[in-house]
This record gives sequence, structure tokens and C-alpha cells, in this order.
Amino acid sequence: MATSKSIEQPTETRLNDDVTQPSTTAPGDGPADTTDPNERAVSATPDKGAAAAAGHGTVNAVVPAPQPTAKRAAAKGKERIETYAATRPDGSEVTIVRNIETGESTVKGS
Repeated sequence: MATSKSIEQPTETRLNDDVTQPSTTAPGDGPADTTDPNERAVSATPDKGAAAAAGHGTVNAVVPAPQPTAKRAAAKGKERIETYAATRPDGSEVTIVRNIETGESTVKGS
């Protein structure tokens, strides 16, 4: 009598630290994908031997990157700022001001 295993498909894709088996992904996602917009992936050295011994043909080779601890503070002294003109989709002109040190941008204009 044949039996089948019922494998529950994940609804979201998240990175994990296990490099001894394939990564768990939702249907249609790739192995380094993640549905968390704040999660970043970095390459890792997979344990191919452990994966092969467990019968896996592929193995996870990405892990979550460390999260930044805090926003960078502006450097002391003169701020480095760039200013440039841009056109909105409606055709109106605006000025973009970007702090190069912190990455903060503001839009000035109508």
C-alpha cells in the first residue's frame, strides 16, 4: 500500500541559519528570497556533507545578515548635502535635498 507524505507549503519565505538542508521557501520564491522587506541575505558556507548524508540534493547557502544597530548620526562639522531638481509624475518641479552622511532625503516644493 502506497503512502504519501503531506508536506505543508509555507505561506512566506524567510531566511534561516540552517546550512545543512535546503531553505524553506513559499511556492514561486527562490532560495535567497524573503518576504520580509527588512531582512537581508548574505552568502554562507553550506555543509554539503551533512546535507548529502540527510538525503538532500541541495543545501541552503544564505543566512540572514546582521541588522544595522542604529541610524548613522550626522558627522560633526559641516554637513555634506546634495541638492538637485526633479520632476514629479504630474510634471511639477521639486527640489530634493539629501544628507550624504545619514542618507535622509527631503522633498521641497509643490
